[in-house]
Amino acid sequence: MEALSFFAISWVSPELLALTALGTFLGIYVGAIPGLSVTMAVSILISFTFSWDVNNALCLMVGVYMGGVYGGSRTAILLNIPGAPSAIATALDGYPLAQKGLAGEAIGLSTVMSVIGGFVGIMVLAVAAPVVSDFAISFQPRDYMLLGVLGIMLVGSLSGNSLAKGILAGAFGIVIGTVGLDPLTAEERFTFGVVDLWNGINPVAVMIGLFGISEALTQLHYMDKITVKQVIHRIVPKWKDVKRFLPLSLQSSSIGVIVGALPGTGGDIAALMAYDYAKRTTKNPDVPFGEGAKEGLVAPESANNAAVSGAYIPMLTLGIPGDAVTAVFIGALFIHGLNPGPLLMIEQPNIFWFTVGNLTLANLFILVFGLTGIRLFSKIVECPKGLLIPIIFLLSIVGAYSINNAVTDVWWMLAFGVIGYFMKQYGYPVGPVILGVILSRLIDENWRRAILSEQGSLSGFFGEALTSPLSCVLMVTIIGLFVSHTPLWTGRNKNKI
Repeated sequence: MEALSFFAISWVSPELLALTALGTFLGIYVGAIPGLSVTMAVSILISFTFSWDVNNALCLMVGVYMGGVYGGSRTAILLNIPGAPSAIATALDGYPLAQKGLAGEAIGLSTVMSVIGGFVGIMVLAVAAPVVSDFAISFQPRDYMLLGVLGIMLVGSLSGNSLAKGILAGAFGIVIGTVGLDPLTAEERFTFGVVDLWNGINPVAVMIGLFGISEALTQLHYMDKITVKQVIHRIVPKWKDVKRFLPLSLQSSSIGVIVGALPGTGGDIAALMAYDYAKRTTKNPDVPFGEGAKEGLVAPESANNAAVSGAYIPMLTLGIPGDAVTAVFIGALFIHGLNPGPLLMIEQPNIFWFTVGNLTLANLFILVFGLTGIRLFSKIVECPKGLLIPIIFLLSIVGAYSINNAVTDVWWMLAFGVIGYFMKQYGYPVGPVILGVILSRLIDENWRRAILSEQGSLSGFFGEALTSPLSCVLMVTIIGLFVSHTPLWTGRNKNKI
């Protein structure tokens, strides 16, 4: 009963209710602008909420976090520019739906599935946080490295019709991700003596260039093409569609919670893994993946919102941030005199249940704000290309510059836009490049840590891996996925058909 009273604090207070609504609304629009990350927005809010009551500050920041993760899907669907890395997978099938005149339906479906994913994550946070937390901390650097390799296997789902081109694009992404100073030895890698490359190339600049600028350049070939009118007879998805996609949404949400609870991962990896899972398990989609399959929209949107609550699990139970935003939240809690970790759950359970209640409230506001304004947003796609293309360029430049307030990121974004344009012209998918950039650091750092812990011994590394049930499961999964991509396996399945 006491837990319920803490849960309902932000529901019954008009001030806290309004702050949560405001935060969610702002988060949706911040998340929709490429380059304006949720991490940046929450970091800025700390300075404004420094003297506030802790409940007020948390309400605003939780709303921005939840809304921002969802908001990235808007521009991903409408313009093929993911507002955030967690919306990359959403663009793969969301944008083709918009090109078919179904932007309203796509946004409505993504909104409902995001909310379902959010509720699944919140439920796990409320019911099983200590259990999931214990599972998350059992991951060794070796397991994180294997998880990264498992993620690389997603290249098969992002490759389109040519696996070879997808692998080549993924390898290019890994090279891009390793540019800069070695995180352990500070040795220069692929910097060619250029000091500006010491910090590496920002993945968000690469993402905006490959998706945004390359799309704008591609659209120049279709200036005379008549703009597709959006069909918006119905915004709220049909009940039969919700019922049909609910099992996939729940499964993808489970992936999102688990991956989100692993420190250093986050919604982007969760969404990509859920997309891959949907592509493997959906036998007969209405249209192929990559051409507007609704399953390709449901899975990543469910997973990335479920990952938000997943990231809260290690933060509240162990004091370990699940992602960059929860790292900022830990700082905010310290500023307000709170100490996140095991003692927080014992000494101040009110904060835990207040957060759970506030996340639930913010998730409901996503449903409210997400299903409104769709008709207006959809008009963006109907703009004449002479107007739309400059808007994409403007948004991309503003987004790239706002990452670090540096012109260098704008140049990198433009360069990768040109590279992405030529990749598309010659049939190379751009998705695997981003996958390689995102996962390269996870694999690189954890491989180093794992091999150092074994004093450089490969036999020790594999010996320890074989004695760990978790590592064994990951290795068997990797081998299974690798085999499923071989011509022998695919040929065998075709013969069966």
